[in-house]
Amino acid sequence: MRMLINVPETVVADALRGIAAAHPELTVDVENRVIVRRDAPVAGKVALVSGGGSGHEPLHGGFVGPGMLSAACPGEVFTSPVPDQMVRAAAAVDSGAGVLFVVKNYTGDVLNFDMAAELAEDEGVQVAKVLVNDDVAVTDSLYTAGRRGTGATLFVEKIAGAAAEEGQPLDRVAAVARQVNDNARSFGVALSACTTPAKGSPTFDLPPGELELGIGIHGEPGRERRPMMTSREIADFAVHAVLEDLNPRNPVLVLVNGMGATPLLELYGFNAEVQRVLAERGVAVARTLVGNYVTSLDMAGASVTLCQVDEELLRLWDAPVKTPALRWGM
Repeated sequence: MRMLINVPETVVADALRGIAAAHPELTVDVENRVIVRRDAPVAGKVALVSGGGSGHEPLHGGFVGPGMLSAACPGEVFTSPVPDQMVRAAAAVDSGAGVLFVVKNYTGDVLNFDMAAELAEDEGVQVAKVLVNDDVAVTDSLYTAGRRGTGATLFVEKIAGAAAEEGQPLDRVAAVARQVNDNARSFGVALSACTTPAKGSPTFDLPPGELELGIGIHGEPGRERRPMMTSREIADFAVHAVLEDLNPRNPVLVLVNGMGATPLLELYGFNAEVQRVLAERGVAVARTLVGNYVTSLDMAGASVTLCQVDEELLRLWDAPVKTPALRWGM
């Protein structure tokens, strides 16, 4: 096993200490596994809290800061955080205006955030929840009932975060988050399996010369396996799968996301093919983001997320943001 780690048992704690050292604008509680923007709570502002298993960085801790999340709760690798983390995060960021939980549709995340919402409300915190379920590849998987939550999480957290930053009330921020999720779809492709520190070997078997179409961010199986395809062929398959479900009438935000081990050279080349397919289908592109944002440890591959936007959603997307992984306008 070749990994830049000490021992598997301390991988998450070590990473949190590194985040704290690199980003003094964040308050990082290594022991309790909570990352909070240092100026929280912000008076009169709805707070956004999200979280999930580690191994998907920069999701979610890398999206904590002005214009996006107020706090994030990292679990163990590919393991949901526990309700105590979420309650602690909600208490740390609540200004009295309420807290929105952004939850990816994985069974552990859903159950634990539901429990945390009840506990937080018992402590006087008003909580709303939005479920992200954008993956069109499969309906049910080992980890989910219904569609998986993947790349659209970034769009939800950014756009709803901008609405909260403007001082919009909790019901409106939650409605914006749901609108983004309802208008976003994703499809992912794996060229290699990922390796968790605890296991020390690939999490699934993907023979040389094959790829998995519709892979999940934990290595869950997709629609089918095929012999290796060109970037052009993969873009045709992935974008058509998304458009079959989304059928956008307005311009779209495009996220071409790396799964962790795919170089930017390849991702930009893949983006060129994605843009070609969209142009051929007559889909207008409002903005494009390319890079590693919702990853799966060292998996090679990519995902495509499209989000249909109106003028208001686009304005909120363009609003200033300042987090470790996403920043503009500040």
